[in-house]
Amino acid sequence: MITESNASERRSRFEALFDEGYEGLLAYARRRVGAEADDVVAETFTVAWRRLDNVPADALPWLYGVARRVISDQRRAGRRRHALAQRIRDTEIRYRDWTTSPPRPVLAALARLNNRDREAVLLTAWEGLHAEQAATAMGCSVVAFRVRLHRARKRLRAHLNELDSGSSMRAPEAAVAKEVEST
Repeated sequence: MITESNASERRSRFEALFDEGYEGLLAYARRRVGAEADDVVAETFTVAWRRLDNVPADALPWLYGVARRVISDQRRAGRRRHALAQRIRDTEIRYRDWTTSPPRPVLAALARLNNRDREAVLLTAWEGLHAEQAATAMGCSVVAFRVRLHRARKRLRAHLNELDSGSSMRAPEAAVAKEVEST
């Protein structure tokens, strides 16, 4: 349990660490990360506060080590964010015609389904739920849902074929139809 005098000692020790290290750490971080230096220093002192009992008597080298690891973590996180953003951009380019809504023939075919069939298809193909999850969402057993989904897919394929009327579907429409068939 932290007593008032113990809390006061911790605060005094932290303030001394802050006064001793802030300017040097800020300059160190600015040389390495520029505008993100304030975040690095803030995170460094957050770690110092959490681990105050483990900070050695000569704290400055320890603080620089923490700052170095914070910078390293931020760079790693930045690379992960960049890679994720690139994957999202690639996906958007591939599916830009139907990421927010399916192509018109698919919408038309879905509109021809009754509400239960449409919901079964959309929960699996569009929302990505497994049969067990979708059955729970629809309030039926897994077996009943699988039967319902099988019949709904069959009806959807028939409606898509009617709408297609012999001409080949464009790539996004074929991909949606394939997704509907495979789920």
